[in-house]
Amino acid sequence: MSDVDLLVIGAGAAGLAAARMAVAAGRSVRVLEARGRIGGRAHTDSTTLGAPFDLGATWLHDAEHNPLVPLARALGITLHDSDARRQELTFIGTRRATPAELEEYEAAWTRFERVVREAAGAPGPDRPVAEVIPRGGPWDATVAAWQGHVIAAWPLEAMSLHDFAATLLGGGNLVPEGGLGALLARLGEGLPVTTGARVERLRWGGVEAVAEGGFGSLRARAVICTLPTNLLAAEAVRFDPPLPPAVQQAAQDLPLGHAIKLGLRAAGADRLGLPDNASTDRQVAEGEQLVPLNFWPGGRPLAFAWIGGPLAAELEREGPAAAEALVRAEIAARLGHGAPAAFAPGALVSAWGADPLSQGVYSHARVGGAGARAVLAAPLAGGRLAFAGEACHASLAGTVGGAWLSGEAAARAALQALG
Repeated sequence: MSDVDLLVIGAGAAGLAAARMAVAAGRSVRVLEARGRIGGRAHTDSTTLGAPFDLGATWLHDAEHNPLVPLARALGITLHDSDARRQELTFIGTRRATPAELEEYEAAWTRFERVVREAAGAPGPDRPVAEVIPRGGPWDATVAAWQGHVIAAWPLEAMSLHDFAATLLGGGNLVPEGGLGALLARLGEGLPVTTGARVERLRWGGVEAVAEGGFGSLRARAVICTLPTNLLAAEAVRFDPPLPPAVQQAAQDLPLGHAIKLGLRAAGADRLGLPDNASTDRQVAEGEQLVPLNFWPGGRPLAFAWIGGPLAAELEREGPAAAEALVRAEIAARLGHGAPAAFAPGALVSAWGADPLSQGVYSHARVGGAGARAVLAAPLAGGRLAFAGEACHASLAGTVGGAWLSGEAAARAALQALG
């Protein structure tokens, strides 16, 4: 590999965005990716279940401002309005919630976000989200389970209130036809990416940086590193000289949560009396696990489930069969003991926490770490070393759109440093 103006470490959304911008600016670029594919924590499996299934990121959140929306449309990729086509079904035990109960449920969602925003805006030190949320109402525990284990992929007790409030998502949600991982693969076509190239050491103290690994060595005038925060905290890449203590602390203050996505394929024509795009949840008590189940997405003969938080980490250790057993039990609890038979044996199960190149899904800030994203996103050495990824975005953390925007911001800093 020839020496380059810009080295990008990692070919996930942030790395691809940075590389595209630098190439468009006429700079020589090399992207080194440890995996055998591009996309990072967005990966579409199109064969196992007979239809595309996103093992990682799925939605284009905050679609009105998401930079990937116009890029997907420019490629001719159909974007489906996930909110419009979703058929929401909420269960209390084995029965569906009544219209009056659903109104209470919706009010509990609104109350949760209002209370969190008000508490975050009040004077005082940072504290756990769990200290301020509503409790005692019939739906408060269900909303908390959604907001913590499901959406944020970790318990609210461990999360910074200020960061959580700053990263609450709004806007619409779109789903790319063919999968979000497949979209990123399309956006990476033609870029100078070398896969299977794991950077083990980065010497960045001089006017040039040198990356070293099994691929040999590569010199670059500027570097953008998009490794997940868990890998940065574990020093998966040895930085020489070491990163400033504030940057090391920022990576530690932004750990990744855990989540499992599990897909099942229909065994026959039985659709369990559910419409296409049926999104089901159930009322849970405080401390009880919530497992959302989605049936027949886009009319395809599939169902998928989401398991988040410490339970996801535990099930990853136990193996795919344990996760499948839990999901089948959840299907039976909502739809009857015979319902799991509508699905063929075996499941497609993600394992991001067990993956040594991710060690989790996406970041949350620990209590007291609300400023960590800004610290991690601040370029070093006059822009010659910058970090990018979902953890570096102040408001769209945890999303592909946030990772993409942070990659572009890092590229702008690098291009300015390159003159």
